[in-house]
Amino acid sequence: MPPSVSMSVPRRPLWQRESAWQCKWVHEHLVEAGRVELLQVQADEIRIKAVGGIYWLASALEVRSRLWLGGVISRHRERFLIKSLLLRVRACGSVEKILLVTDGLASYASQALKVFREPIRSGKVGRPRLVVAEGVMVARVKKRHQRKRVVGVVREVVHGAQAAVLCRVIGTQRSILALINTAYIERLQATFRARLAPLVRRTRAGAHKHCTLEAGMWLVGSCYNLLWAHRSLGEERTPAMAAGLTDHRWSMEELLTFAVPPAELPRWRGRKPKWLLEAEDAA
Repeated sequence: MPPSVSMSVPRRPLWQRESAWQCKWVHEHLVEAGRVELLQVQADEIRIKAVGGIYWLASALEVRSRLWLGGVISRHRERFLIKSLLLRVRACGSVEKILLVTDGLASYASQALKVFREPIRSGKVGRPRLVVAEGVMVARVKKRHQRKRVVGVVREVVHGAQAAVLCRVIGTQRSILALINTAYIERLQATFRARLAPLVRRTRAGAHKHCTLEAGMWLVGSCYNLLWAHRSLGEERTPAMAAGLTDHRWSMEELLTFAVPPAELPRWRGRKPKWLLEAEDAA
């Protein structure tokens, strides 16, 4: 009896899940390795209407290189979601000179001043004191709506000097007329909505599970960083190239077959297998 179609063709959740895990490992190996220069980071959330509930997708973007720093999906728009996102941002690079620009959600400012603290070691016994670095700046944009239309925008500096914040915004956005805004992360959110059917506001392809949304997020985010050329960065340049994480534009085959080295390479006696040699070369 010939095999049926369901037996010969891999199921969609299987390849989607495996590809998403690969993209997540590549992202943690390249982006969250602490080599990204964080000058201005914008963060925002997307409200996702799924089957049987509402999800929130929080993402962060480094403005100068247009690099997607990662995202977190949760059922609730609360401080745990924001804290998880800021922890991923902190893993990408040093936060000593970071400018965080967000919307009017108060959790960003409170959690940023906690997550971006550095230990002051005095040599004494016990836990060192955690202090926010002098270069950390936080600003936010509040939009006033009336009848589902924006009628006013309020820009304020939550932490740091206003002159230093404006100087950083002008330097990273490369425009003397630049103001405090969240336009770059909102444009990235539009890219996610265009590439993922469950993120569309009115869709017939609503997600049923949390894992489906997370898999799509890692797939689209990794392709955005490594595969897709960004027009504002120059010809055939990706955000990962602009951030100095790679020297060429990746292909989908390279992304899905990239040998991500483990955190600790195992000790091997005798002749090393091929997969261990590739992992050592990648490291």
